[in-house]
Formats: sequence, structure tokens, C-alpha cells
Amino acid sequence: MRSTRVAISAAMLGALALPALSATPASAATVPAATPAVSCHNLPPLPYAVHTKAVIIRSRASSKSTALGVLYKSHKFSVSKKSGTWLSITDKTTGVKGWVSGTYVYRDVRLCLD
Repeated sequence: MRSTRVAISAAMLGALALPALSATPASAATVPAATPAVSCHNLPPLPYAVHTKAVIIRSRASSKSTALGVLYKSHKFSVSKKSGTWLSITDKTTGVKGWVSGTYVYRDVRLCLD
């Protein structure tokens, strides 16, 4: 039983090592002709988005302040300023102005594969 395991392990290692030995060296590999001139670091930041079903719009930047309305994921809104982790927004769908938590409303992160 033990010799069978050793034989299978040796065969597996040989199968894995064979493509590595037959591969062309890195110096012989072709280099791409041109890389794109636009880097994603130069692009503008992504827009703010609601990352939950709904967020309560508050009168001040505090979780204990009065609730003025609800910002749903489907609503259009604009962000005017930040205070700590809170964002001052205007809900363009309902016209309500107030503060929402930056925990649930934030910009997505752009993934750069340079």
C-alpha cells in the first residue's frame, strides 16, 4: 500500500515537472508590442453608491438625530460634503436633504491591473 502511494506521488511530480522543463526560457518569450497609454490611476473617482437596500437620511451627522427620509438603492442623489464618516446628500428622487452614514454610502474602489 505504501509503495503504491510513493509510485503515484512520483508520477504526479514527474507530470508537474515535465511542462516546467520543456517551457521556453523567459528571454525567448515575446514581449507585447505596446501597452495602453491610459492608466486607471489617472481616471476620475467612481461615483457614490448605496451599498445596502436603504439608508436613513438624518437631520445631522449623528445616528441619534431626527430621521428625515429614506435613501433607497434606486434613488438618484448627489453628495455635497463629508464630515467624518457622514455624507451630506441631496436625494434627487424625493428632494430630501440630509446626512447619511458613510458606512453604507461610499465610492467603489477602482481595480487597476498594471
